[in-house]
Amino acid sequence: MADVIDYKIFGEDLQLVEIELDPGEGVRAEVGTMTYMEDGIQMDTGTGGGGLIGGLFKGFKRAMTGESFFITTFLYQGAPGSKGHVGFAAPYPGTIIPLDLGQLGGTFICQKDSFLCAAAGIEIELAFTKRLSAGFFGGEGFILQRLVGDGMAFVHAGGTIIERELAAGETLRVDTGCIVAFAPSVDYDIKFIGGFKNALFGGEGLFLATLTGPGKIYLQSLPLSRLAQRILAGASAQVGQNKGVAGFGGDVLGGILSGE
Repeated sequence: MADVIDYKIFGEDLQLVEIELDPGEGVRAEVGTMTYMEDGIQMDTGTGGGGLIGGLFKGFKRAMTGESFFITTFLYQGAPGSKGHVGFAAPYPGTIIPLDLGQLGGTFICQKDSFLCAAAGIEIELAFTKRLSAGFFGGEGFILQRLVGDGMAFVHAGGTIIERELAAGETLRVDTGCIVAFAPSVDYDIKFIGGFKNALFGGEGLFLATLTGPGKIYLQSLPLSRLAQRILAGASAQVGQNKGVAGFGGDVLGGILSGE
């Protein structure tokens, strides 16, 4: 059974979640996400328990989902009646989504590397896509995370979050990178977008994910991969401009020195 924790989310675009712990309560977090912690909170970084072999296996499974091999547990060991607080920051601009797994049926499927932190007792497992087509063409949706437990978990997504409740049989086609999380009752598949011009010039990739209800889904407007592509393109253009300016300056200086 997961620890019962209270929380508060700060910020709009670069968010931070602060977890409030009673004595003996703990929270598990992705390595490197902790921003601050109060006195009385003890850190324990490891592979997740289960003995040497079991711990290594859990570490490898997390690594396959885009998380770090190790995970850190923050346990509050203060005096009875006191409270301890620890804060975890989102890794890039976006939104932190609180998931009450107890209210969501005990299991929720998430995009790889979206996990931020969770109450002690929540398990982060590996979830492969069901269909061969999703595996070959799913891109970012090939390997997913399964959060299991009855407490609070927090995932991070880029940009604005869209929450939808799909009715039975209702289908939504989504860019594979824009999926954040969905209920296990939602059917997930990858389909070819169709059309020669769409495939070559559409700019959205050759395949789209299809999510079919019933169940809750979360989508993100700015996945990390899209943000990284824009930054890389902008940086490359800036480097090219700088080289052009430097070349022009060198030509002018060379002409002055040669008397032209």
